Amino acid sequence: MMTMASKLIQLQAKAVQASQFVGKHGSAYYKQLLEQNKQYIQQPPTVEKCSELSKQLFYTRLASIPGRTETFWKEVDYVKHLWKNRGDLKVEDAGIAALFGLECFAWYCVGEIVGRGFTFTGYYP
Repeated sequence: MMTMASKLIQLQAKAVQASQFVGKHGSAYYKQLLEQNKQYIQQPPTVEKCSELSKQLFYTRLASIPGRTETFWKEVDYVKHLWKNRGDLKVEDAGIAALFGLECFAWYCVGEIVGRGFTFTGYYP
């Protein structure tokens, strides 16, 4: 029980340090960030403009669904074609497919570790 209390105190101290750092440097960072990215700022920067842009983004993405589904089915057809002609596959193609599968598995493992709080066994001391 004492270890939880000491961890809480350490967490509070780190939070105070972080808030002090943000208090000192946050304003300058904010101004620098806006200056570097001013080409992306819509004028006038109002709530109405933000609402309009979010609607444009939503409906633009909605309109792009048919094109993305068409691309997806083309890729599925390509994989089907490869599977039918798997005897003609080169070693390089099989190697690329194996590396892709290994990469997907590695990202899955990383996600599991992150989901458990960066522990390897799932045990929380």
